[in-house]
This record gives sequence, structure tokens and C-alpha cells, in this order.
Amino acid sequence: MSDHPWLTLVKKHRAIAVIRASQLELGRQMALAMVSGGIELIEITWNSANASELITKLRSELPDCTIGTGTLLNLEQLDNAISAGAQFLFTPHVDPTMIQVAVAENIPIIPGALSPTEIVTAWNYGATCVKVFPVQAVGGVSYIKSLQGPLGHIPLIPTGGVTLKNAQEFLQAGAIAVGLSSELFPKQFVETGNWQAISQQAKTLVNSCLVKERFSE
Repeated sequence: MSDHPWLTLVKKHRAIAVIRASQLELGRQMALAMVSGGIELIEITWNSANASELITKLRSELPDCTIGTGTLLNLEQLDNAISAGAQFLFTPHVDPTMIQVAVAENIPIIPGALSPTEIVTAWNYGATCVKVFPVQAVGGVSYIKSLQGPLGHIPLIPTGGVTLKNAQEFLQAGAIAVGLSSELFPKQFVETGNWQAISQQAKTLVNSCLVKERFSE
């Protein structure tokens, strides 16, 4: 599993932008701002407006990026996301059937888990990585660090508590990558369409995550 193309991609970029948009065009602009700031891994949550159409559109407009989806709650949503062209799949929970279907389709799936039992269960079912969510509720960076002893072989992507300020700390603690949503899209910037400022948020995150390379290998 260590040489899975998804893992290679994630190790290269380290940061995933999570977009939850109330309108299709708004989601598109949010994605373009992320790309302008250097982020190429983009998750469109399935509860965004017209998520499937937005994923298909971004796949066409941003061929150098990897466009996936998240907040998938059941098999029907997963099947529809795959049909829309999602290149990776995040769920907030561990569902063995969803994991197995994604593995059969050779599409990376990153289930959400919190306890060591859930993390190991997801991994044993074939998860490509495991999303630790919501990480801040169980200690944040210190929790990721504490998991490394027994579970260091499982690639973890913390979300739900990762900020521009602590992203680097999560990576240094052993996370393979981080996922951020609201931190990248301050409400006032989105409401005023200040895409340049949002792009700068992405640049700040990318620069922070690149520091990880000094601590790896």
C-alpha cells in the first residue's frame, strides 16, 4: 500500500482544500482561488450545491489538479460521485461496503475515523488513508503524535481542527497530509468575492506544508 499513487500524490502536496459551496459558480471560484494559491488537491463536499456537476466541470477546467469529493454518507452517493468523475473519496465514517466498492473501482477512499479501533478497522477494510475527524475534539496535534507508536504504518489525514497556524505541526507529528475548509475561506472574503485574499490563504498553507520536507526522509 505504501507505493499507492494516491499516497505519492498526497506526500507531494500535503494539503487538501475542502470546498463546501452553496452555489455552483461560488464553488468554482473557490477552487480557482485555491489553484492560484498553489493547492492542487481539491475536495468538493457532496452536500455542496450541484456537487456532481461542479466536480465534472473542475475536472475539465483544471486538468493538472486532482478533484475529489467528501461527506459521502452512503453507497448511492459514492456511486454517483464516481460517475461524476471524483478522483478520490472522503467519508466522515467507516462503512466497509463503501470502502470495498471504492477499492474495487481503484479509486482512493479515505474514511473518517477517530478512535484507534476505528482507524485500524478502516485500514483493514482497505482504506487508502484514514481521515482522523474531528481531530481537535480529541487533542489535536498531540493525538496524532500519540497514534504514531502503535499505528505509524497507517497514513493519517487529520481534519476538523487544522488551521493555517498548526498545519505544519500536524505534519511534523506524523500526519501524511492535512485537510482544511473554513480556514481557507474566511466568510468575509467569500461574501465580498475577495479571491485574491483567499488565494493568499492557500499560499500560506502551501508554504507551511512545504516545511514538512525538512523533517521527512
